[in-house]
Amino acid sequence: MKQLMTLFISGALILGSAGLVTAQSQTAQQSDNDSIKKPAKDAGHDTKRAAKATGKKVKKTTKKVVHKGAEGARKGAEKVEDKTETTK
Repeated sequence: MKQLMTLFISGALILGSAGLVTAQSQTAQQSDNDSIKKPAKDAGHDTKRAAKATGKKVKKTTKKVVHKGAEGARKGAEKVEDKTETTK
């Protein structure tokens, strides 16, 4: 009976230790996954910010170019109009 109790207690301790080790390894794996996810998320956010900034610059520059082109077109049109004025 004493040997049976010793075997039962030993088995319980071994199984309990195995469960603890398994829980720790799962926590370590989750920690590894979290440590990989954070830099990836940070890189994604940085890329998003850079894309927005680039888009804003492109929009502003395009507006400048279009307005400058329109101004040039108006000047050219005025010159042509002055040269082709008809007299009555």
